[in-house]
Amino acid sequence: MSANARSLKYILGWLIAGTRGGVTRAKIIQVLREAPQNANQLASLLALDYRTIRHHLKVLQKNRLITTAGEGYGTTYFLSPLLEENYAVFEEILNRIWKKEKKE
Repeated sequence: MSANARSLKYILGWLIAGTRGGVTRAKIIQVLREAPQNANQLASLLALDYRTIRHHLKVLQKNRLITTAGEGYGTTYFLSPLLEENYAVFEEILNRIWKKEKKE
């Protein structure tokens, strides 16, 4: 595993498994893998408040897991190249979380 992938694993582990908003962030990542979206589209698709989506997008962007194109209301979000290349790391973390939840 490369140093970037290891670093990504720690970041994803913390942002997805280690914090309260992890489930929402995981859903956003999954949706963005299917197709780039703007915040309003994400809020509609995930049936969540627009401000909640914007908060999670900022967290994901700050940690370089997503990237953007455009400006203002029409800003479109994409997975970062690092996350695209290492999507299996994200899936591994999700699988671990789901297995843990099923045991409880």
